[in-house]
Amino acid sequence: MACVIAATCAFVMLNVAAPKILGDATDVVVEGVVGGSFDQEKLGVLLAAVSIMYLGASLFSWIHGALTAVAVQRLGYGLRASVEEKLHVLPSSHFDVQHRGDVLSRATNDVDNIAQALNQLLNQLILSLLMLSGALAMMLWLSPVLAVIALVSVPVSTLITVLVARQSQAHFTEQWGSTGELNAQLEEFFTGHEVIKAFGQQEAAAATFKDGNDKLCRASARAQYVSGVVQPLMVLVSNLNYVAVAVVGALQVLSGALTLGGLQAFFQFSRLFSQPMGQIGGMLTIMQSCLVSAGRVFELLDAPEITPEAAPRPAARTAAGAAGGAAGASTAATAVGHAEAGVPAAGRAGRVTFERVTFGYRPGSPVVRDLSFAVEPGQTVAIVGHTGAGKTTVVNLLMRFYDLDSGRITVDGADIAELRRDELRANFGTVLQDTWLFTGTIRDNIEYGRPGAGDTEIVAAAQASHVDQFVRALPCGYATMLGNDGDSLSRGQRQLISIARAHLAGRSILVLDEATSSVDSRTEAQIRQAMRRLRQGRTSFVIAHRLSTVRDADLILVMDQGRIVEQGTHRQLMARGGLYPNLYEAQFARREHRKHTQEPGQ
Repeated sequence: MACVIAATCAFVMLNVAAPKILGDATDVVVEGVVGGSFDQEKLGVLLAAVSIMYLGASLFSWIHGALTAVAVQRLGYGLRASVEEKLHVLPSSHFDVQHRGDVLSRATNDVDNIAQALNQLLNQLILSLLMLSGALAMMLWLSPVLAVIALVSVPVSTLITVLVARQSQAHFTEQWGSTGELNAQLEEFFTGHEVIKAFGQQEAAAATFKDGNDKLCRASARAQYVSGVVQPLMVLVSNLNYVAVAVVGALQVLSGALTLGGLQAFFQFSRLFSQPMGQIGGMLTIMQSCLVSAGRVFELLDAPEITPEAAPRPAARTAAGAAGGAAGASTAATAVGHAEAGVPAAGRAGRVTFERVTFGYRPGSPVVRDLSFAVEPGQTVAIVGHTGAGKTTVVNLLMRFYDLDSGRITVDGADIAELRRDELRANFGTVLQDTWLFTGTIRDNIEYGRPGAGDTEIVAAAQASHVDQFVRALPCGYATMLGNDGDSLSRGQRQLISIARAHLAGRSILVLDEATSSVDSRTEAQIRQAMRRLRQGRTSFVIAHRLSTVRDADLILVMDQGRIVEQGTHRQLMARGGLYPNLYEAQFARREHRKHTQEPGQ
């Protein structure tokens, strides 16, 4: 920016000095016509000087533009980096209330708009202000009277700019807000396009999009129309000012107070003065749009963050290493050294306790209440209950996606609130109901559990998870490219890949959230077998609606309205009576009913 300003100053100095030299050359010509002889040497020197000045001005203008582009792109780079970093420290509750499409619009459209606007503003605004100052100084030097006439346009132009700015700000706010809403709609439509087609709602979706598009179009048109009024008004003020300067200047030439060359130079300075005024008015549209986008971006950057991280524990005390939870980074160095893929790292016991834990997504509305239980290392704990009982909330709290309202959770005796989140999450392997596969090969997606793992370890994890057998049947094997969240594979195959990823990670605590939902019986059996291998030697939390998948759990927690109402093994709970037998028998009855009501031959 310092170099930009220096280049701009050099450009303005040359551009402002050239008209004065050109006016002197005009006086030489006039004197030659009146006196009958030209001072050709002086005229040649003056014209050569003007040519060099304009050539130098062009060079500095190019330097100014090039440096401005570099400065603006670096600024945009830094702003995008800040937004990306912010997304990692926003609490999960932020995304519970914000549309993903609107967040993406702020991170992309608004940041791009700021960069483009700043590119134009830095190219023109600094130049216009310096040109304005330089031209005014030269005008005062040549003719204070004419300079005062020219200055009359300044308050008029300022008043026009302020009045229009007040009107256009609201329209630009509506424009970029509508852009975010439209992106949110598109994101929902793309994500749910199969559901939209299945229910025949294409026309309704198109109508919704049309309404949002119309709203954006109207807001943009109003914003551009209102702000676009400034430049024509500026041109009008400039032209009226030019007429006044021409009349008074002619009278000064006739009275001998000003030479003809001086008047010509003043006209040029007047244009150099009025042109930046018009440009500044024309930049109002860009400024207003940039301010609104900046407001949206900084609203995101200023959003409340997750509670500050605890200081890292000394290496001798932590077994988690420095792996990143959000990116699923590498496990601790002790885990990398294991020859067999998926073996839990030494030193990680995996004992988990909940001590009177209470939490609600909204203040005053607890989802889990006074939750207390203990899980010993290597145990498998199943959490069951009706929808909305708080099952998934338990594991969200365990992995610190949300902080507790009261109570305490410990892992191997350490309060998780006193651990860094990445340190804590490096102990967890997760297999969720909604699988997430990124664009890349099958090998890349499995390796995501432990970056840098060798082919032997990856294949071993795939074999243990029943992935190897269907991958070998693909034309490109492990090099098969996946895109669009792995839609080319079945739901069960995607789930098995996510199990292989967790197996390779070798974490001491597993979270299996509805991992067998929405798959056929054969695939369910494969997933259950893979999960059984995966749970060996690990503390496991299993959330399941299909109670047949949790019969062999060491401990079953039955939740109802955020509380644990029953706990024990399958045999104990069935013998005791209560909610669990009702859930189990109701599910079994529904299965038998479906079996007996199938059409013949089905």
